[in-house]
Amino acid sequence: MIPFAIAGVQMHVSATESNLEAMSAQIDIAMARFPWVQMVMFSELAPFGPLMHNIQTLPGPAEAAFCEMAARHGIWLVPGSMFERDGESVYNTASVIDPTGTVVGRHRKLFPFVPYEQDVDSGKDFLVFDVPDVGRFGLSICYDIWFPETTRTLVSMGAEVILHPTLTNTIDRDVERAICRASAAMNQCYMIDINGIGSGGVGRSFIADPSGHVLYESGGGPEIIPVEVDLARVRRERETGLRGLGQPLKSFRDRKVEFPVYDRALPQHPYLSTLGPLAMPVRGSKAGVGALEPKTSEQPAITDVAEIVDFPIHPQGETGT
Repeated sequence: MIPFAIAGVQMHVSATESNLEAMSAQIDIAMARFPWVQMVMFSELAPFGPLMHNIQTLPGPAEAAFCEMAARHGIWLVPGSMFERDGESVYNTASVIDPTGTVVGRHRKLFPFVPYEQDVDSGKDFLVFDVPDVGRFGLSICYDIWFPETTRTLVSMGAEVILHPTLTNTIDRDVERAICRASAAMNQCYMIDINGIGSGGVGRSFIADPSGHVLYESGGGPEIIPVEVDLARVRRERETGLRGLGQPLKSFRDRKVEFPVYDRALPQHPYLSTLGPLAMPVRGSKAGVGALEPKTSEQPAITDVAEIVDFPIHPQGETGT
C-alpha cells in the first residue's frame, strides 16, 4: 500500500471580496482536525471568485501567501485557481505548492468555458508533478475534463491521481460528476473533483477510485473532505485490469488504429463545420432546428476518410488479409 491523504475544501466563495483569509482559516481547521492530511486543495477560482476584478500576476502576493500557508503546515497545497495576467493575455491558472512553500508548477486552463467564460485565453501545456516516494499527480481545471483527451494525456504522462478543481453552479453538475467517474474508470486513476459553494458553485464534490467506485459525494454545504488514496491500487489496476477485467491503457498503447480527427494536417471534417459558431444562445433562437442530418450534410463517406489517412477500414463482418 502507498497511502496519501488529501483534504478537499468545499467552502463558500465570495465574488466581491478576497477569500484568502477564509482559505487560511479552512487550512488551519483541516490540519487541526485531520493532522494526518498531506495535501489540501480548493475549488476553481476560490481565492477571488469568478469575477475578473482581481487579476493576479504570477508569481505575486496572493501566491506568496499560499506558499506561506503550505510551509507553515508542511503540506502540499492546490489553492484552486486565479485569473492571471501575462502581457495582454488573461488565463485561469492553478498553482501547485510543495510542503516547503515552493511553487512546483502552474496549470493554465486548457478549455475556458466559452462562450460563458469570456476574455480568458486557453493554456497550451499539461501539468504533472511528483510527490516523492508516493507517485505522480496531474491537474486539470473544470471544463478541461469534458474533453477526454486532457485526462488521457495526463495519464499517458504517468499521472495516477487527477486533481480537478471546478466551479460549477449550473444544472449540469450531475453530468460533470458522471464524467469524473467515467474518467476514473477509463484511465484507472483517482479523480479528486472539488467544487465550491456560494459564488463558487453548488458543491456536490466528487471522488472516484481507479475501479470507477465512488469514494465520496458531498452535499451542497461547506465541508472538509479528507480521503486517503492508495497509489499501489492504481498500479495494480493498470497491470491486471479494472476489477480484473479491461486494461484500457494497454489497449490504447497497443492500438492499431489512428484517429484522423486529431490530425490538423488533414482536411477538417466537414460535418463539424455545419455546427455554426461557438456563441451564446439568444432568446428565441432556433439554431439547430431543421439542421441537416449528418448523412446529408455533404460530408465524405467513411471510405473517403480511410483514403485520406491511408489505412483500410473494413465493413462490419469482414477482415483484412
